[in-house]
Amino acid sequence: MIKKILFLISICSMAVYSPALFADDDFYDEYEYDDTTDDLSFDEFATVDSGDIDVNTESVSLDYGRTPVDVKHFDIAGVMLGMDYDEVYNLFFNRSGLYAPRAKNSVVYTINKEWKYNLDYECRQNNIFIPEKLEKCIYSLAKNRGLLYVSEIHLERGFTDETIDVYFTSNATDNLVWKVVYSNDVNNTEGDSEKFENIREKKILTFWQGVIDKYGVPNSGEDKWLSSENAYDPMMQAYYGQLVLIDNGLNTTDSSLNIQQARENFQAKPYAF
Repeated sequence: MIKKILFLISICSMAVYSPALFADDDFYDEYEYDDTTDDLSFDEFATVDSGDIDVNTESVSLDYGRTPVDVKHFDIAGVMLGMDYDEVYNLFFNRSGLYAPRAKNSVVYTINKEWKYNLDYECRQNNIFIPEKLEKCIYSLAKNRGLLYVSEIHLERGFTDETIDVYFTSNATDNLVWKVVYSNDVNNTEGDSEKFENIREKKILTFWQGVIDKYGVPNSGEDKWLSSENAYDPMMQAYYGQLVLIDNGLNTTDSSLNIQQARENFQAKPYAF
C-alpha cells in the first residue's frame, strides 16, 4: 500500500527546568518528610510510573545512494527533539494555536522507577506503611528533591481529530523531548464498502503527500527518515495516520543515569561489621 502511495505521489510531483540534580549535599540530610506541613496535592496533576526501557532497538540502514537527513531539526507542529519542557509548555499553554492541551491530564508527572523504589524504602524505614500516606511520602520527597518531572504532554486538535503526545526525559538529562507522536484519523473508515475504501485511500494519499512535502522522501525503506545508521540517533517513522519522532539514544542515556545515580544514592542502613 505504501509503495503504491509513494508511486502515486511521485507521479503527481512530476506533473523544555534543568536543576543540577544529585549535586546537593543535603540529599543525605536527616529524613525531611513531614505529613503535617507538606502541601502537595495529588489532585493537581496526573502521575504515572516510569516503564522499563527497551534497549533492543532494531538496526536501521540507509537506502543505497541515500544520505542522512537532519532529523533533529524536524518538527511536528513546532515540537522538535531536544526541546525542554518550558519551550514546549510556552508553545501550547501560553498562547492560542492549532493545538490545545487535552481536556484531562494534559500534563503527566513521573518518578523514575529506580528512584521510586529508593523513596519507598526510605519512607518505610520511617514507619510509613499505609498506602495513601506512603504514596504521599514518596511523591513529596520526589518533588522536594527534583526527582518528580513532567514526562508527558498531551495535545489535541478536535476539529481534525489530530493529537500530539510529547514525551520527556527526567531532570537528570534536563527534561528534554525524546519522543513526539502525531496521530490523525486518515486510516479510519465509516464502513467497509468500496466507497469507504476509496475515501480511505484518498485520505492516506493526501496525508503522505503532505508528509513528503514537509520532510522529503524517506531515506530508509518506505517509511523512515534517518540521521545516521545508528538506531540511537534521532529518526522519524511514518505509519498510516501517524508520525513518530524519536531519539532512542537520549532516552537510553537518561535511563542509565537514573539507574546509576539511584544506586549510588540509596540510603541503606548504616551497617557496621
